[in-house]
Amino acid sequence: MKYCIAVLVCFGMISCGNPSVENEVIHTTEAEAISKSFPKLDPSRYNVAFLIMDGVYNTELTAPYDIFQHTVFRENIKAMNVFTVANTDEPVTSFEGLRMLPDFNYTKDSLPKIDILVVPSAEHHLDTDLEDEVMLEFVRKANEEAMFITSHCDGAFVLAKAGILENAVSTTFPSDIDTMREMFPKLDIRKDVLFVHDGKYITSAGGAKSFEAALYLCEYLYGKKVAESLADGLVIDWKLEEVPHLVIEN
Repeated sequence: MKYCIAVLVCFGMISCGNPSVENEVIHTTEAEAISKSFPKLDPSRYNVAFLIMDGVYNTELTAPYDIFQHTVFRENIKAMNVFTVANTDEPVTSFEGLRMLPDFNYTKDSLPKIDILVVPSAEHHLDTDLEDEVMLEFVRKANEEAMFITSHCDGAFVLAKAGILENAVSTTFPSDIDTMREMFPKLDIRKDVLFVHDGKYITSAGGAKSFEAALYLCEYLYGKKVAESLADGLVIDWKLEEVPHLVIEN
């Protein structure tokens, strides 16, 4: 009995009776938060930024991220640096509950030049996110220099609200096409296609088809063999001619 009491006393001293231990843990966490670690970007590669926020959907983020990141394992091409951007340094939580730390905070960090901006869908892309003028201005600014702007599912609503789809044909999540047409009546929004490529803009239906839109961009940049090898590496059947899509020749 005395032995049991001694063990309990020692346990109490370690877990709650020693404030210096607790303070040390908090201090370490604060120090880590202050010294932010930015990703190392190879200057010989394309810079691909993924716009994330609370409520971002996993697939529309991870599908193109997977495809583009795997370009670093292919030889004799200009591969891609992939990284995330958000309006915070705090963890972002996806709709499905995945928590992730953004690589860059576009409200205060010095951002690398963005060659390709990816806008995945998020929970509030049809309502409150469209009122975020700071985020919309970030998209407009990225559009000025980017080679490509891509969206998946309702990410197209963000591009439309930012005013950068006014002269482009686009698409979005199939069941939201009518809503997008009502919200943006001047835009040319197409049904019955899984993605549309018009100029520098590639908009996709999203979901699992986000893989295919990303593979299309890789085939456009690197050729059919590279795209097929990327698809093989992720066990995806890839034949562009079998994917309903629309390419607008400019």
